[in-house]
Amino acid sequence: MQIFPCPFCGPRDETEFHFAAEAGKHRPEPAPEVTDTAWSDYLYGADAPKGRAREVWVHLTCGEFLLLTRDTVTREVLDATALPGRGEAAT
Repeated sequence: MQIFPCPFCGPRDETEFHFAAEAGKHRPEPAPEVTDTAWSDYLYGADAPKGRAREVWVHLTCGEFLLLTRDTVTREVLDATALPGRGEAAT
């Protein structure tokens, strides 16, 4: 079991979270001109770095999205930040 820190709810079990996306991965645009290969690469291709990774996760309990920085080797969570424009983080 791994504990993820939700900026809104505090530390929670990883089963309450769902992976949303790699941070910084840009959707190919303009949509009408995107090839099937480019769209497939966007949907199914992942960097899957060994070591430090920045990812977008959603906390299913509160519905808020967060930017999570974690080490994929040690599973250590290095940072969790609320995404801009979302609710107020708990203090």
